[in-house]
Amino acid sequence: MHAILRQACSSRSSALLRPQIMRPRVFRAPQLSRTLVTKRYTVEHEAVEYDDATGLGVVCITDHAQSSLGDVVFVELPVLGTKVTQGDQIGAVESVKAASDIYAPVSGTIEEVNEALASQPGLLNKSPEDKGWLCKIKLSTPAEMEKLLTEEAYKESWESV
Repeated sequence: MHAILRQACSSRSSALLRPQIMRPRVFRAPQLSRTLVTKRYTVEHEAVEYDDATGLGVVCITDHAQSSLGDVVFVELPVLGTKVTQGDQIGAVESVKAASDIYAPVSGTIEEVNEALASQPGLLNKSPEDKGWLCKIKLSTPAEMEKLLTEEAYKESWESV
């Protein structure tokens, strides 16, 4: 038993006395990917937030639209897989005050819909541009985003009325 301990101690101490070889450290930069997220608006009060990394645009109504509608009681959403063209009707919103159609701000294919709105249409009032999003569209023509209004131009379009 002592022999094993002696051998272990001597091999460890001899390893400590050996000169260490210094190897140059290699710096590896993390791979960076550039993602551009653009939000644009329509004069009909829809907004789309486009992520160029995924090719998806998240469609919602604007805060101004929900405040004009009042308490939302029903939301009609598009069908998954539907191909839409910019300006096509993709759904509707009904409130205690009025009903309003929802139009596709961009062309593409409906990839996802916000199922929570079926049981909680009030999400459009509480969080229209976040939790109250309507659908996600895989854009077929991303250049259409440039035809839409910037936030400043959108605000000017309804503030001047």
